[in-house]
Amino acid sequence: MTGEVLFLAHRIPFPPDRGDKIRSHHILKALARLAPVHVGTFADDDQDRDAEAELALTAASYHVARRTKPLAIAGLQALATRRPVSLPAFADSALRAFVRRTVAARPIVTIYAFSSQMAQYIPAGFRGRVVIDFVDVDSAKFEAYAAQADRPLKTIYAREARLLRTYEAEAAKRADLSLLVTDEEAALFRSRLDPATRGACDVRSLGNGIDCSAFSATFVDRAPELAQPGGPHLLFTGQMDYPPNVAAVVRFASRIMPAIRERRPEARFHIVGREPAAAVIALDGRTGTSVWGRVEDTRPWLAGADLVVAPLEIARGVQNKVLEAMAMGRPVLVSPGAATGIAAREGVHLAIADSDAAFIASALALLAAPQACAAMGFAARQFVSDHQSWPAMLADLPEIAGVRPAGIRDAA
Repeated sequence: MTGEVLFLAHRIPFPPDRGDKIRSHHILKALARLAPVHVGTFADDDQDRDAEAELALTAASYHVARRTKPLAIAGLQALATRRPVSLPAFADSALRAFVRRTVAARPIVTIYAFSSQMAQYIPAGFRGRVVIDFVDVDSAKFEAYAAQADRPLKTIYAREARLLRTYEAEAAKRADLSLLVTDEEAALFRSRLDPATRGACDVRSLGNGIDCSAFSATFVDRAPELAQPGGPHLLFTGQMDYPPNVAAVVRFASRIMPAIRERRPEARFHIVGREPAAAVIALDGRTGTSVWGRVEDTRPWLAGADLVVAPLEIARGVQNKVLEAMAMGRPVLVSPGAATGIAAREGVHLAIADSDAAFIASALALLAAPQACAAMGFAARQFVSDHQSWPAMLADLPEIAGVRPAGIRDAA
């Protein structure tokens, strides 16, 4: 089928500097090679606004709404309408008008909604194909938050989880195809639908990939901050106001690093990622921990790390941070959740630890065996190159989106 695509994303897919934006960036670029793509999206800050020039080179047309609504206002609107906070938080009348105009004026055959929040923009009367890329099961994530939080956050998270679960089911009914980032997330999503809805919905996985040409240690110098005397250097990268990442680094700095430093007193733990929360900033200077915040490029930091860690206790879907470290040829030590969706062999391509004690023992063992670490990093790079490239992950995108480049006909 030929035609045009409307792509809706809750964050502008440029620059691809965090997990969701990496995925949306590569999907958008691949769609644009198949058909003209019109993009409706949000900017969180001035850096996102600066990325409009890159978006303009990819999109046939676009609208970028500035996300300025305070969370408290979105919360009040959600209470008044009995909806999850995620919906009013990403509601914008100008973006809705852009969607209406585009669907009316252009031969849109497919709407690809990236994240459940953007499903609210799909016009009720649209007769083309609808693909909703949920990525993760957000309702399950909020259930996990609620299980770990104290009141009043426990009540807030539980409400969001309950209403999101209902909304996810409604959105899945509207979609021709629902996508999740791993087979495990897809199975979880199906299990949370009632039997009638489950039987009527097409739910599949579309995995995350990695750009191995960009993430390669061959032409990257290590960050000067990691070239100082001392070490070994352990590294965590990620969006540092994201609650699972915050919990992961607090866990590592508070419960794991002290034991590592008993054996390796010069060991350093580096936290790299934008918007560090107050709980993350408070770790700076404790137990050999340094908080660096946003950096221009994470690759020099990965290149200089002796060990990359991902001790996530709440993890949904594929962790791009893990794939990036593996592509850079670094040894990686992760929790079981952080390894989900990556079909690598434990002990060959990466190391997995399921408790604080296991993290301590594994980290010390790896740091004491640099040749074994180098071999693991080499195997990790080869695995990602062979099995996790973006072209391999997106090979089925023409069928998923229901569009093919002009001149290419479907088989009879």
